[in-house]
Amino acid sequence: MNPPQSLSPAKVGFHPPVFYPASVLILALLGFAAVAPDTAERFFKALQAVIVTNGSWFYVLTVAIILITVIFLGLSRYGEIKLGPDHSEPDYGNLTWFAMLFSAGMGIGLMFFGVAEPVMHFLSPPVGEAGTVEAARAAMKITFFHWGLHAWAIYAIVALILAFFSYRHGLPLTLRSALYPMIGERIYGPIGHAVDVFAVIGTVFGVATSLGYGVMQVNAGLNHLFGLPVGTTTQIVLIIAVTGLAMLSVATGLDKGIRILSELNMGMAVLLLVLMVILGPTVFLLQAFVQNTGSYVADLVSKTFNLFAYEKTDWIGGWTILYWGWWMSWAPFVGLFIARVSRGRTIREFAMGVLFVPTGFTLMWMTVFGNSAIELILHQGQAALGEAVQADVALALFAFLENFPFSGVLSLLATVMVVVFFVTSSDSGSMVVDMLCSRGHDNTQLWQRIYWAGGEGVVAIVLLLVGGLGALQTMTIASALPFAVVLLIATYGLIKALRIDLYKRASLQVNVAPMGPPAVTGSWKNRLHNIIDYPTREVVHRFIAQVARPACQEVAAELNTKGIEAKVTGDGADQVILSVSHGDEIDFVYQVLARAHVKPAFLSPDVPESELGEAQKYYRAEIHLREGGQDYDIMGWSSEAVISDIIDQYHKHMHFLHLLR
Repeated sequence: MNPPQSLSPAKVGFHPPVFYPASVLILALLGFAAVAPDTAERFFKALQAVIVTNGSWFYVLTVAIILITVIFLGLSRYGEIKLGPDHSEPDYGNLTWFAMLFSAGMGIGLMFFGVAEPVMHFLSPPVGEAGTVEAARAAMKITFFHWGLHAWAIYAIVALILAFFSYRHGLPLTLRSALYPMIGERIYGPIGHAVDVFAVIGTVFGVATSLGYGVMQVNAGLNHLFGLPVGTTTQIVLIIAVTGLAMLSVATGLDKGIRILSELNMGMAVLLLVLMVILGPTVFLLQAFVQNTGSYVADLVSKTFNLFAYEKTDWIGGWTILYWGWWMSWAPFVGLFIARVSRGRTIREFAMGVLFVPTGFTLMWMTVFGNSAIELILHQGQAALGEAVQADVALALFAFLENFPFSGVLSLLATVMVVVFFVTSSDSGSMVVDMLCSRGHDNTQLWQRIYWAGGEGVVAIVLLLVGGLGALQTMTIASALPFAVVLLIATYGLIKALRIDLYKRASLQVNVAPMGPPAVTGSWKNRLHNIIDYPTREVVHRFIAQVARPACQEVAAELNTKGIEAKVTGDGADQVILSVSHGDEIDFVYQVLARAHVKPAFLSPDVPESELGEAQKYYRAEIHLREGGQDYDIMGWSSEAVISDIIDQYHKHMHFLHLLR
């Protein structure tokens, strides 16, 4: 299927066909879980049990295909394609980007399960004897497996699909765009609305259930530190506080609130990690990290496809399949957020960054906290830690920190981290929901952002009061099954679209015979003048008006006489656009755009960059095609030379269409 031709007309902002149905269905499901929480939980658990029993093989196979696909795209020639026009650059630096990935994707889970999961596997392994050295080794392998590449591959493929079709081909940055390879322009109709509504519901309930469970950990930490009573009233107050902070953050926007909180999260996480390495068994932890990583890589294939088909254990249904379902149920939210902050990166940079950087930090975290906890139980006789973990997972981290110097300071830092992580999850979730209800735009009205941030808190409070958290969490995980089917189809569509992109890149590299005079006519002195000249905006505007526009109009007129629809557009003096329609095939677009650049330093050596004004700028008449800027300047060319360049580019486009047929 060809990439999209153009955006369908749509207003920016509030989108009623998604906003109202999502709000109504959230209220209906919330009412069901609130009025009959036991019935709701039994129903969704029975549904989940059926899925696990009969569909575990499908979950395992789907996640394996996704991981292989992301690695393949990152390492193959597709990796050179940008998530955006060819001339685009990343919106955020690497450190900020990594911080946002980490905070939205997994940060809070590490706080909750960093100690608890390795200890639980150590005390209750899927096979073998509990509490042994072999059980300790297996526990870390399993933990790495659940929190490693597979989870991030699920997030990455969703983000990649959305970012590619949105930034490269002009579709909305919402989940509906993942369906474009299957249904084309119908994504703007009821099917697209339904997909976005599904994503809104999953995100709201996913964030709300995590918020509900998370305040239990915050409550446990505050009780441990200050004796704050553990109970529903305290937890409701905490939800209100976290929601209020999230509303404040989401109101300030992505570049301020969410960005600052993400960087703060990352800084505190690194600080706590370093402190634990220093205060704990340092050499052992470094050895364990190297060995754990080696074991994880060595067993990656066998564990990826292991269903315990011969052992007949229900362990995989209670752990691996639930994890795969949970990561997939969160993928619309986290994937859309990652796509939002990844514009301008190549697919290779994106795939390697999203897969390996957060995974590396996660595995280091699990080693430091998980191995330290197992070491305390196995070799230092701290059996009470294992009992505390099994009794209350929310208290596991704080019970663990009690075994180290400065435990009060460490527990306080951990509690602050949990709160900030939850605020980040809540405000990034609110931003994603707001985008889903606003055709992919995040510059929406303040009331919309406040509505969704507050709504997540209200849902969490209601479920906490009536005991419906378990039902909604189970429902969210069960919803991963239909989403997995859609994701596989969308992945196939992505690869088809990427193949078309590669054909286009190949066609642009084809040498065509010159069809006119040289690019710049006249003597060598005239050519040298054009090379070293730094024209002003007015000069380039005049060139576009007097040379480029008439050249485009001549070509358009000639094409129209041949029965090919062509038109010249472009508002203002900054640009002129020649568009040639090819019906169901991909249109040809040739744009001359005036772009500003800073003059070389040797021309204005004493001017600080912060004070550069119009006098320190020069302009180029740059060529842009559908794929983005081509990074060459035609300023000073003759009309015949511009026409020759248009014909050359059109020739390459026709060769591209030939490759597709």
